[in-house]
Amino acid sequence: MKPAAFVHHRPKTIEDAVRILAEVAPDDGRVIAGGQSLVPIMAYRMARPPHLVDINHVEGLDRLAVDGSTLSIGACVRHSAFMDGAVPGATGALLARLMRHIAHKPIRTRGTFCGSLAHSDPSSEWCLAAAALDAVLVLKSAGGAREIAARDYFQGVMTTALEPDEILVEARLPMLADDTKIGFLEFSRRAGDFALAAVLTTFRIVDDKIAEPRFAIGGAEAFPRRLAEIEAMLAGSAPDAQTWSKVADAAATRIEPLEDAATSVEYRRDLVRALSLRALEQAMA
Repeated sequence: MKPAAFVHHRPKTIEDAVRILAEVAPDDGRVIAGGQSLVPIMAYRMARPPHLVDINHVEGLDRLAVDGSTLSIGACVRHSAFMDGAVPGATGALLARLMRHIAHKPIRTRGTFCGSLAHSDPSSEWCLAAAALDAVLVLKSAGGAREIAARDYFQGVMTTALEPDEILVEARLPMLADDTKIGFLEFSRRAGDFALAAVLTTFRIVDDKIAEPRFAIGGAEAFPRRLAEIEAMLAGSAPDAQTWSKVADAAATRIEPLEDAATSVEYRRDLVRALSLRALEQAMA
């Protein structure tokens, strides 16, 4: 199928982009960068935006840089930009690991980090990373710019705090300490499919105890989030099998799982339990 007719706008500056979007947003105008989420639903006529604001030619939106203790990711930075070694340290290692699980190579070379956050699929690896690392998102409109924490940005299945006239121009992630341990696992029925559940955890070991734990789940609920209760259980505990088992059982009971015709609530709880256990074990391997 082919998409419905639309007007293609190609601004060269962010000022022009937000000005055009302000004009076309009331008529369901949309922003496009990688297009790996928007174009397929347009092809099926599930979305029929009469205007597309193409930000691929906006100067500066392809910026990927470390600014002190923060990694800045522009709106047009592609998934493939996070290949091994592209970003230094533990944050780079985490992003490279997650990137390898995103769909397939053609999508990774075109889709964008910020586009994934704007689409906000519950199973998105980048949305999970943003939630786990407490990303700060920079949103810009003709009325100005604002910053919002990831925990306030994600609101439901493909629902965010992004207003129709705003562009998500940048995501900012913390640079994790070099000795940070990382565990990540997701489960999908086929390689490249959307994950039915995923777990991402990071922590440090200080004096043989777990310190600075982060524990987030994705895919299993309406949007990814950190589990504060689980992090409290991890903090100060010994990194051993007993802790992992206790935490995995608790994680499975503290989620509000999605349910559909093929996946029950009980099945997703079991997935979260198994993935939590293995992700924690993986982090210490």
